[in-house]
Order: sequence, then structure tokens, then C-alpha cells
Amino acid sequence: MNNIVTEFNDYRKKMNEVILGKNNLVMKRLWNLDTNTYEDGALDKKTKEMLGLVASMVLRCDDCIRYHLGKCHDLGITTEEVYEIFAVANIVGGTIVIPHTRRAAEYWEALADDQSS
Repeated sequence: MNNIVTEFNDYRKKMNEVILGKNNLVMKRLWNLDTNTYEDGALDKKTKEMLGLVASMVLRCDDCIRYHLGKCHDLGITTEEVYEIFAVANIVGGTIVIPHTRRAAEYWEALADDQSS
């Protein structure tokens, strides 16, 4: 697995375990709410992850962008679809989103490299 992907996933897992290990009820409920939000409902998981990716890009949260890119990748979203998502995010968020798009493209390429390995 690509280093950038492995480092992100390992760090996220480690810190989630630390945070959730403190048994704070509000934090556990927040994590649960977040998980349940992306389950199939009136909208399917794929659509919800694409929405999450656009929102994360507009909010300029690189960790969130990587998380949603990973989920999009797992759900079989294509590179063509991802670049349309990038386009929507840049139109909605403006040119300030461009640096995040660069990092998102780098991460997407790393995910794609992992799949071809």
C-alpha cells in the first residue's frame, strides 16, 4: 500500500482508538452519528460519500478529503467521477479550493496505484 495512504489510515485508526478509548459519551455518540449518516437511506452510500467529499473540499479539511476519497475509492467511484466532484467543489468553494484539489488528486492517484499493485 502506498505510503501516503498507509500513513493516513494508520494515524487515523490510532487516534480514533485513543479518543474513543476515553469513553466520553458525547464523542462516542458523535462518531456513531457520523457513521450512521453515511449508511444507505433515501440516498445511497456512494452519493453520500460524494456529497461528503464536496463538503470537505469546500470546508478545506484535508483529513476529511482523504477520508472521503478512500471511501469513494472503496465504493468503486471512478476517476472521471472524482474529477467531476472536484469540479463541483471548486465551483462552489472558489479558487481557494485549488490547493486542496491538488492534494486530493495526489491522494487519489495513490489510491489508484494501490489498486493496480
